[in-house]
Amino acid sequence: MIFPTTRLTVADNTGVKEVECINVLGKKSAAEIGDIVVASVKKRIPTSEFTKGNIVRGVVVRTRGAFRREDGSTIRFDDNAVVLVDKTLQPLGTRVFGPVARELRERGMMRIISVAPEVV
Repeated sequence: MIFPTTRLTVADNTGVKEVECINVLGKKSAAEIGDIVVASVKKRIPTSEFTKGNIVRGVVVRTRGAFRREDGSTIRFDDNAVVLVDKTLQPLGTRVFGPVARELRERGMMRIISVAPEVV
């Protein structure tokens, strides 16, 4: 579960390293895997086109809290991570680091799935 003020790792090669969730888009108060969040850039590499304080959108691809699947199994990851996307939900980076959950396929995030090294 990702709430506002949660710090998230960025799992792509945009140059942003960490963001802070500002808002969860939709009617939910907390985000799960596949939800879209609005976030503020907190840490970045010096060559990044984003500056500290920029407002970005991201799709949650990993959460530390257990996520229950429809078959009854649960899945959890080591960190909370997002992939930065534009308004049309296309990833801003060209690579995704680390595994992503297969629930993104049901949400129509096929571009993220295709560039991810592993789908769990």
